[in-house]
Amino acid sequence: MADFVRVAEATELPDPGKTLVEVDGDLIALFRVDGQFFAIDDVCTHDGGPLVEGELTDHKIACPRHGAKFDIRTGAALTMPALRGTRSHDVKIEEGGVWVRLRSDHATDGPSAHAAVAPTTHASGVLSGIASGQPSHASSRIAEAAAPPASSPSGNSSQSLSEELVYEMLKEVKDPELFVNIVDLGLIYGVMLSPAADAVDKQHVAIDMTMTSPACPAGPQLIADTKRAVGGHANVSAVEVRIVMDPPWTPDRMTDAARDQLGIF
Repeated sequence: MADFVRVAEATELPDPGKTLVEVDGDLIALFRVDGQFFAIDDVCTHDGGPLVEGELTDHKIACPRHGAKFDIRTGAALTMPALRGTRSHDVKIEEGGVWVRLRSDHATDGPSAHAAVAPTTHASGVLSGIASGQPSHASSRIAEAAAPPASSPSGNSSQSLSEELVYEMLKEVKDPELFVNIVDLGLIYGVMLSPAADAVDKQHVAIDMTMTSPACPAGPQLIADTKRAVGGHANVSAVEVRIVMDPPWTPDRMTDAARDQLGIF
């Protein structure tokens, strides 16, 4: 087991307060709340954000990037988009100093309320977002794909193609971790239709989509599911998904329905 390391003077940290310390080469977020000290890894398990830079409320710290909250006492993930907790560590006060000992055990998982959100029976599931105008295209373009065979699990294939209908089809796409559709998550920045150059009476569909973080592991699946959901319409020639990271996604883009489902208030 690791040894305790003196990281600060007890009087240096206000109550409530937080600071970043280093213990045996690891960056640790140190907190003081109600006269007690707590230490957790300074890493948001959603995308690696620095927790110590977030807002501290009672015994909760919110990641400054996407708002995921963690319990500073246990490291448990309390709200989405974080699914896993971060490590907590042993703290003691001795000789006026704050001492921290690193734990080697795994981080605490989030509350069962996270896992209680069960996946639905939609055929394709990933990312649905609310159109909020056209963001600047500081985007990385994902390859344009030919539409799959004209079949639509939602029965939308016979309806006249429009931007509104595309958004409805995108609601069939759900984030594989959060089980919320990409429209309600606020991942869709825009939908554009244009006449297909290679097919009469068909449309080319361009979709501007973002991710909850640049390194989102679900990205490839969300892109593929988006193309399948929209490409099944009889009047779609091809679907192009353009990944846009500016402006970056925040929980503020989610609908009230998504917030209720994820337990974010």
